[in-house]
Amino acid sequence: MDSSPWNVAIVEAYPPVSQVSFAQLFVQESLATLREVALSPLDLSPRVPAARAGDDVVVLVHGFCATAGVFRPLRARLERETGAHVATFTHAPGVRIRRIARDLAHLVDRVPHGARITIVGHSLGGVVARWYVQEMAGQGRVARTISLASPFHGVDVPPYFVGADLHPRSSLLRRLRERASESPVPHTSIVAAEDRLVPGIQTACLGTGEVVVLHGRGHNTLLFDEEAAGHVIRGVAASARPAAHVEL
Repeated sequence: MDSSPWNVAIVEAYPPVSQVSFAQLFVQESLATLREVALSPLDLSPRVPAARAGDDVVVLVHGFCATAGVFRPLRARLERETGAHVATFTHAPGVRIRRIARDLAHLVDRVPHGARITIVGHSLGGVVARWYVQEMAGQGRVARTISLASPFHGVDVPPYFVGADLHPRSSLLRRLRERASESPVPHTSIVAAEDRLVPGIQTACLGTGEVVVLHGRGHNTLLFDEEAAGHVIRGVAASARPAAHVEL
């Protein structure tokens, strides 16, 4: 455990894992992975919608070995249910977090000042979002960050390419966790309780803000899960309106 305070509000969504069989979880995650592969050839070029000051803009950051195409279902719901503009970009496999965060910064620079920006990242993308906010002055542009199954406490991966940034002993991750509570930008960690790639609820928690635990879901399942999308939509709404008027 870090020396930084573990200051979170946990929301648990059911059914509990005891009501979901291993076979169901395996099939569910396999189908989500196949869907991710099918969508990966899409949206390889940056997508920056024509937003104006005062508009809501959601920037989606994908994970390792994926593309912005995997966000097609979530993007459609965000546009339909929140009216927000959605921006995306694709980064190459193996690129380090600082480099991806620079690409994210270039994308945000193309969004008009005065727009309310929420950054949503899946897996590696959630770590990129917080690095941009906390270490690259992104807090001046971003209203909220939301992570889906992001390994803030590290995962046991080979320490080459991006793996060095995501290893449990990563100095980058330690710095993010230690400085998270200092940032004025609120964060929601959405966690898949049955995640095998980012195992353990604490692993996918930044250590501050709200934590939403979804039982009976795996790592890639969160990308297409209706309840996870609902929490993202509520997070965007919370950024767009005074907190007292939003029910989470």
